[in-house]
Amino acid sequence: MAVDIPGLVSVIIFYICILLGIGVWGSHKSKKVEKTCPGSKSDVSIIGGRNINVLVGIFTMTATWVGGGYIMGTAEAVYSPNQGLIWALGPPAYVLNFVLGGLFFAKPMRSKRYVTMLDPFQSRYGNTFTAALLVPALISDILWVACILAALGGTMSVILGLSSTISIIISAAVSIIYTFLGGLYSVAYTDIIQLCFIFVSLWLCVPFLVLSPAVGALSQTLPLNQTAGHSWVGDLQLEDAGKWVDQLLLLALGGLSYQALYQRILSAASSVQAQITCFAAAGAVFLMGIPSVVIGIMAASADWNQTDYGLPPPIERGDSGKILPLALQHLTPTWVSVLGIGSVAAAVMSSMDSALLSSASLFTKNIYKTTLRKTASERELQWVIKASVVIVGVAGTGLAFGGSSVLALWLVSGDLLYCVIFPQLVCVLHFRWANTYGAVSGFLLGLLLRLLSGEALLGIPPTLLYPGWKEENGIISQNFPYRTLAMLCSLVAIIAVSYLTEVILSRQLIPRSWDVLGVLKSNMQTEGQNQPTNTDEMKLTFSTNF
Repeated sequence: MAVDIPGLVSVIIFYICILLGIGVWGSHKSKKVEKTCPGSKSDVSIIGGRNINVLVGIFTMTATWVGGGYIMGTAEAVYSPNQGLIWALGPPAYVLNFVLGGLFFAKPMRSKRYVTMLDPFQSRYGNTFTAALLVPALISDILWVACILAALGGTMSVILGLSSTISIIISAAVSIIYTFLGGLYSVAYTDIIQLCFIFVSLWLCVPFLVLSPAVGALSQTLPLNQTAGHSWVGDLQLEDAGKWVDQLLLLALGGLSYQALYQRILSAASSVQAQITCFAAAGAVFLMGIPSVVIGIMAASADWNQTDYGLPPPIERGDSGKILPLALQHLTPTWVSVLGIGSVAAAVMSSMDSALLSSASLFTKNIYKTTLRKTASERELQWVIKASVVIVGVAGTGLAFGGSSVLALWLVSGDLLYCVIFPQLVCVLHFRWANTYGAVSGFLLGLLLRLLSGEALLGIPPTLLYPGWKEENGIISQNFPYRTLAMLCSLVAIIAVSYLTEVILSRQLIPRSWDVLGVLKSNMQTEGQNQPTNTDEMKLTFSTNF
């Protein structure tokens, strides 16, 4: 396939503008804020000195979630014959994610002036357990980077005729460089440009797709009157209900465990501003998902024999994961398809930079500064952030060459966060009696149940077979909501074990010397620090958490 030179030049110009324009400007902005911000320089890189205004916060929050996985994964779900519109869970799940984040997580996190998502764990459980929590968070960010780069590589190889490997390497390098230069300011301000570009270009593609001569009447691809293509509505059988609920909750609640979410919440000037950012992003992210849904529907309703793609259709060639770029290439004019790939490139960078910075922030603040090098200077910490950005970027780039489904990578990237970190986060923020014994028990139980359930994408065979499991072509799939079960078991374990150990230790049913994790001593030290300062605060302490 010949390389589309005009399209390639357009993408290069876009990258240069993002890199040299907004990225370098963000670097200068960071340095300017560092001189006036009362906090440390590393805090400016991580949370922008808590100086990100509401509008910028909404843009960067939305852009972080509207990535290559969201755009291409939603279109793939709608087009796939065994899924359809009813399985396009990204838009409703992310709305739920932001609404719950604004109601129950933004205020407790921002009011305590934390810097990262792991700060409350470090404060209550100590450095060792916090380091253990970093592992699933880091794995999820690397898989997230792989997901969005795989989406871009597939798009560029289809529309521009450019090697997927070259596309991935160039895009990763651009994101790594401007994140390396300016921290959160570079990320936030590039997100504004990227989100505007995504919105305009994707919505511009919609009328051309709808009016394409190759697209037939949508009624022809409805389940009751299917004469062409395949049904885009999808079907949800009772036996698949558990899997549907599992995926919905994975995206909605798993998304509450990303450092990228709290990086935006904690960069807000106040708790109220953080909540407003979440609620506004809920509406914006849903709006940004509509074009992907339309693209999937049009692709399912198209007669591919009327296009240069020909027969068999993408679904029979195993190209469902590339349906968005294929639809743009064959169902719209060339200049429109080039804008479409620009939107995917922008979406990739808007999410990748956030994943890079979130992992770098967690390692630098919660591991390097508090455990490895307590005397590290601010200059040293900034270089650790930069080095971490490069390492995570390279690791995610390597995984992107695997050729896995974008939708599958998208789901797996939040898997461990949902099963392991989400119940921990709920308990550390909303259950005052949660202690290290409960946290360790919940962590091990959630992780064990998830690993025993298997993961085909990572080549892990299932050991636990839940009701309704099936085997096709040697691959076992489970329709039971096994991820949600692992999450709930972890949550119950944290609460139950914490409560029992609290009772046993406080009533001295066992010798205090058996308290090897020092929970009783820790409670006595922090009891005075956490006392409400007035009667009104005492009344609100429990209610605001719930």
